[in-house]
Amino acid sequence: MGMAAYKGQGVDMRKTPFGYTLSVIGGKWKLAILYMLAENEPVRFNELKRQLGTITFKTLSSQLKELEADGMVIRTEYPQIPPKVEYALTDKARTLLPALEQLCEWGARNQPSGSEDQG
Repeated sequence: MGMAAYKGQGVDMRKTPFGYTLSVIGGKWKLAILYMLAENEPVRFNELKRQLGTITFKTLSSQLKELEADGMVIRTEYPQIPPKVEYALTDKARTLLPALEQLCEWGARNQPSGSEDQG
């Protein structure tokens, strides 16, 4: 069901499929985390932190917990010293990868020339 199905109905967006999607992947970091996991899974916490750059430990931890609660990320803890924890995508999250790929393609088509060196 697309957005057009709700046009002019005065529906609370949070109760639509789009609203649900935003509740799962919305925010500054969740899509970036999912992208990094898709490219490199499984990934350890500190490696994710390193790849994402400016995200704080607290924020990364919180976002991973939310993604895990929403069934998007699997957290695997290994009982060893020092502790080892890895994160990977669930099958549910993998169904989102074609949409992520389309977002990447959109960025490639629309990114201003010369900005690929920034960041």
